[in-house]
Amino acid sequence: MIIVKGLQKIYKQKRNGRLVAEIKAVDGIDFEVARGEFFGLLGPNGAGKTTTIGILTTRVLPTGGIALIDGIDVMRDPVAVKRRIGVVPQANNLDRSLTGRENLLFHAEYFGIDKRTRERRAAELLDLFQLSERADEKVSVYSGGMAQRLKIARALMHDPAILFLDEPTTGLDPQSRHALWQMLFELNARGQTIFLTTHYMEEADRLCQRVAIMDHGKLIALDTPSNLKRSVPGGYLIELRVRAAEELLSSLSTALRKLPNVVDVHSMDGLIRLYANRSEGLLADAVRLANERGVLITDAHVAEPSLETLFLHLTGRSLRE
Repeated sequence: MIIVKGLQKIYKQKRNGRLVAEIKAVDGIDFEVARGEFFGLLGPNGAGKTTTIGILTTRVLPTGGIALIDGIDVMRDPVAVKRRIGVVPQANNLDRSLTGRENLLFHAEYFGIDKRTRERRAAELLDLFQLSERADEKVSVYSGGMAQRLKIARALMHDPAILFLDEPTTGLDPQSRHALWQMLFELNARGQTIFLTTHYMEEADRLCQRVAIMDHGKLIALDTPSNLKRSVPGGYLIELRVRAAEELLSSLSTALRKLPNVVDVHSMDGLIRLYANRSEGLLADAVRLANERGVLITDAHVAEPSLETLFLHLTGRSLRE
């Protein structure tokens, strides 16, 4: 369904007509998405996710590489690509002066769908996304969760082969987010191919069959969520926020590496991360070693294997940073 090879997007910054910098928003990435797959692109803000989805949906011209949607080159035939995709952007671009139903019907008419078919399709999607009772109210009175569900329904009106979702749950409360997850899960179970970008690791973990992790324009990992989590060294992460002179922190890091079950230790900017095979008793040992060296621990926690711990291991920073 989607084939991406060597995809690049370079933004050139000019000042007084002179080139002063080149920003590689997308830096030579490769991946494929199969028909019927729920695929996630995970990464922090600024990683290149939105630029990537912009290229795949014909809204951004790539600098280099190839992107095929259902066998069609996004650069050579963008019109044909647009008929095969449904796009849900981050911004709320619904027409607030229209009702929910009217938004759907107007979108379908734009794609040349006949009246009978678009009315039937609108009724089906309003029911699927639990909007039937409010379908004839103006969108201006919809909650954030309702508006987001309507945006997805609208993107599906012309029965696209691939549904693109760019950060679909940003700004939603937890209840609305989980309700939308369930609807997307059911939609994929019906055979809909879905391409999701998100910075919520739990969202990618729960919904996606495969996840690509992106940082600074590059793909740094790609596999199933379970395989990605298993690739974290040792599996467990202990984080210690500490305060002490650099030589004391160096001494503590050396001592921590010698503890049983510790696989690796990273220390940077007052934060020590221990990767370990087991977590039982390890935090107490770490606190003891810190106290012996006069290192003050201001915060500590233990994390089980997750996409967050993998991202920490690969980049040294949090997905939220």
